[in-house]
Amino acid sequence: MKIVDAQVHIWAANTPERPWPARAEPHREPLGKDELLGEMDKAGVQGVVIVPPSWEGDRNDLALEAVAAHPDRFCVMGRLDPEVPGAREQIAGWKKQQGMLGVRFTFHTEVLRAPLLDGRFDWVWGELEKHGIPAMVLFHHEYLHLLDGIAGRYPGLRLVLDHLGLKSTKGYPEATNFATLDKVLALAKRPNVAAKVSALPCYADDKTWPFRSLHEPIRRVFDAFGPQRTFWGSDVSRLPCSYRESVTMFTEQMPWLKGSDLEGVMGQGLCDWIGWRI
Repeated sequence: MKIVDAQVHIWAANTPERPWPARAEPHREPLGKDELLGEMDKAGVQGVVIVPPSWEGDRNDLALEAVAAHPDRFCVMGRLDPEVPGAREQIAGWKKQQGMLGVRFTFHTEVLRAPLLDGRFDWVWGELEKHGIPAMVLFHHEYLHLLDGIAGRYPGLRLVLDHLGLKSTKGYPEATNFATLDKVLALAKRPNVAAKVSALPCYADDKTWPFRSLHEPIRRVFDAFGPQRTFWGSDVSRLPCSYRESVTMFTEQMPWLKGSDLEGVMGQGLCDWIGWRI
């Protein structure tokens, strides 16, 4: 079975030559393509969608370098700043970049949400739809109505909701994992919206593999979105388990998920959605 990970970050150190923006999170040890390839091989993962992290700013250089070196293992859903001069022209030529199959926008902090809420993002969605560029988007549950509106206004735009709109309880004491899942399931009525069941061990009530507290919510997402719109992803750099365990939780511990349904969730549906021929 082809296993393709819907989300992994790689990044370099924060240095004067390659500084992170002021909004960046605290220091993180770098993770590069070579280290990632080793982890993929151990976990049995054939391909990875590299999603450049928000803490490095709106840059895609490392991801594109990884694709150039290993086009059979990596593709990119890249970052775009809609406010830089020439952003509209960037979108028009977006897919001319090797391995660049779409964009990823994060709206999980006040700074990153501001352009969305004040209208500076309004023009972007129509341009993405016009040029056939899918988008992965990180919205917290309070803002899913905005995602629903975008999906309704631009039915030709393929959208992927990251991490089911969940908040880590760290830093959000009001967060209760999966209490707002119904808001995500309601998006399944939009045929142009898919759900990324990614990084879920980070949100589990039980803290050890196979994270049985996650199985019922995953089944509900699958029942709503189906195997062609439910995408497994690891977000491996922050997992509380091994990369291999994040795979086998799906492939070995959910007996209801099998055959073509399992193949869809573990990579085929994602590849079809973003147009990756791997």
